[in-house]
Amino acid sequence: MMSYKVFARKWRPQVFEEVIGQEHITETLKNALLSDRLAHAYLFSGTRGVGKTSVARIFAKALNCQDRQDGNPCNKCHKCIEITNGSSVDVQEIDGASNRGIDEIRNLRENIRYLPSSGTYRIYIIDEVHMLTLPAFNALLKTLEEPPEHVKFIFATTEAHKVPVTILSRCQRFDFKRIPIAKIEEQIKKIVQKEGITISDSSIAIISKEAEGSMRDAESLLDQVVSFAGNNVKDEQIMEVLGIIDRALIYKTSQAIIDGNSTVCLDIINEIYNYGYEVKEFYKEIMVQFRNLIVALVSHNTSNTLDLPDNELQEITKQAKQASLERLIQSLNFLINREADLRYTTNPRIALEAILLKLAGLKEYISFDELLGKIEEIEKRLNTSRRIAYDKQPEPTLIKEKYPEKKPAPDDGKKWSEFLRYIATKNKAMANVLKKWKSYTLTADTLELSNEEGSFTGNYFKDSEHSDNLIAYARAFFHPDFTVLFTKQNQPKKDVKKGSKEDRLPSTVSDILDIFEGSIVKES
Repeated sequence: MMSYKVFARKWRPQVFEEVIGQEHITETLKNALLSDRLAHAYLFSGTRGVGKTSVARIFAKALNCQDRQDGNPCNKCHKCIEITNGSSVDVQEIDGASNRGIDEIRNLRENIRYLPSSGTYRIYIIDEVHMLTLPAFNALLKTLEEPPEHVKFIFATTEAHKVPVTILSRCQRFDFKRIPIAKIEEQIKKIVQKEGITISDSSIAIISKEAEGSMRDAESLLDQVVSFAGNNVKDEQIMEVLGIIDRALIYKTSQAIIDGNSTVCLDIINEIYNYGYEVKEFYKEIMVQFRNLIVALVSHNTSNTLDLPDNELQEITKQAKQASLERLIQSLNFLINREADLRYTTNPRIALEAILLKLAGLKEYISFDELLGKIEEIEKRLNTSRRIAYDKQPEPTLIKEKYPEKKPAPDDGKKWSEFLRYIATKNKAMANVLKKWKSYTLTADTLELSNEEGSFTGNYFKDSEHSDNLIAYARAFFHPDFTVLFTKQNQPKKDVKKGSKEDRLPSTVSDILDIFEGSIVKES
């Protein structure tokens, strides 16, 4: 009785055309074989299950094949059969994780001196090459610099950034992409048809999505499902065996958040616990859902930007239109910021309830334009209310302060300009402040500077160092007895009367309370 072969091994590609989703690499290697432009070392990098080792084996077979056909191995000659079975002495597969030391690389260097037994090349496929130690890489470096003509190296890694640049620079590098969901679905449909398995397109779509771009993972998941359900697979069995959260529950959750329905959110959390779903996995799905909603609202071609089945594309587009872009972005940012709360809590259910309830109760952000418009409206209403107040109120009885009558300034502006130029030679910053001065009076013996209290220019000369310097400059420019005075501009004073708490508030605060129909609440 023959042993069972899992789908990932049974359906492993044997020619370049059977490799899924890596046409940019397979075409390059085929052309290199046809034109005999072969490098001595290749580096295949990419995530798990995308075809790195499979392409390495096909390439090794093509290099030693006795009857190569259009760049592909024939898979019939004894060389191809030996490599396929893993019994070829000229093609050695080495696991970089378990053969990572300098001693193993030294042994390899000794062996590469020998010519191939019957093929054209001795080929070394080193998987997970990034696991080699730095001394091992250094020992390999000399061989890569001056390799024998009969030796080819094929390195495979999931973490190319860990390979030293001295090694990378001596290899032809090929980056394997994640396989698109549509291409995984196409291959799974082909497998189930050949294997006589009955399964719905929606179930195939779920398997393809869960594979996350890995063909091997998709085939392994299919194997697992068939082992559980047999050759007649139902949709609910897919959910049960793979522990996948029902997509309808995800859409129900996002709809409840958009609607602000806290009751439904609590019911969903209860349902999650009853089904035994993993809370953190559910949270991850909700984050992905809001990301998809944002993309569906912004993108003009969701079929290209979202890897979702057609029925889900319609559903997510419909749901996205029920919320504003600002609301969706706000929700996604909130989920991202609160993820740590769920990750480190000892009670995930309570944390999840708090997060979803808060999310459902979030108020939508006011856009910047709307906020600016509200501020402008407030300013207009404040100005209007002040004008009305000043027009209507009787002339207040004030105790007027007596100021000495100012003498008219004999200066026509020329003396002031000359004084500013003189100060600029001493202190440019002070000269710039005085150039912007709103009100001054210059006589033969006195300079009086007046400005509004609280303004930048008014505060500048509150610094004693600045005021002392100005007096010194003035006496040096005019005469030793010259005087500099700093005064405040007269402002209208209001008659303050006793009244309610709101009456005693600053006018600006009172006006804002009137506009927003607010009141003062005393905090207990």
